[in-house]
Amino acid sequence: MNKPMNAPRLGIALGSGAARGWAHIGVLRALQAAGIEPDLVCGTSMGAFVGAAYASGALDKLEDWAVTLTRRDVLGYFDVSLNGGLIKGEKLLDFAEGTFLNKDFLSLERPFACVATDLATGREIWLRDGSVAAAVRASIALPGLFSPQIQDHRFLVDGGLVNPVPVSLCRALEAELVIAVDVGLELTALQPANEPPPPEKSGWRQVVGRWFGRGEEAPAQPALVDVMTNSVAIMQKRIASSRLAGEPADALIAPRLGYLGLLDFHRASEAIEVGRKETERLLPMLESLLA
Repeated sequence: MNKPMNAPRLGIALGSGAARGWAHIGVLRALQAAGIEPDLVCGTSMGAFVGAAYASGALDKLEDWAVTLTRRDVLGYFDVSLNGGLIKGEKLLDFAEGTFLNKDFLSLERPFACVATDLATGREIWLRDGSVAAAVRASIALPGLFSPQIQDHRFLVDGGLVNPVPVSLCRALEAELVIAVDVGLELTALQPANEPPPPEKSGWRQVVGRWFGRGEEAPAQPALVDVMTNSVAIMQKRIASSRLAGEPADALIAPRLGYLGLLDFHRASEAIEVGRKETERLLPMLESLLA
């Protein structure tokens, strides 16, 4: 659809969700195909990662890279550290900075901002200037997994702790209509206490489970990643529900991704397709809203 001259200023708020955030690419692709181009984009955590690439004009590069990731690639990008977080993520972020995020906010193709959290005060921090890569690094620093980022003498961590779907930030940037995309984590099905775990687990949950918690001699204890995933999911679901109730978007896209693990970044194709299909399903409503 062609945007009328007097069309309202459209913002899109891309929410947090770790690997589930790949679905944002599918959402943006479906909107593009329908001729719907947001005037500004805001993101939290993985939504900031994808949103920054989109605002940089690098969504093609990001998607081409994401769909080729294998589990081995993901393990290679995440460098283990027990200082501030289980995963430093420097290899991943250095790669992304050199490929997708190597711009200043002022040089982006459209306005972009992202959310982080001040670890010392709990304050919501809006990042809108300086290095895009530095801002994204702060916004995706999930406590316990990724190391906090230092900016302006503050330790900044994942914005999903305070604002998982940043509709309010879109409004602050003068968006008159806001499409929110919520890919919030679903709970992992944990085994009941005193019941042995399944014989096989895959990916990061298997690897980290060997390090911390779930082993052959302690079947009743869930793996560390299970605990982290469910804890974050519970917290962010409640926060997102509360924020969206008080600061509602004009339209909400919530792709149903089933179970996609916190660190299943190698399943990008699956998440992208789900995001695309859900957006296509809602296109009549979106086009009516924007008409």
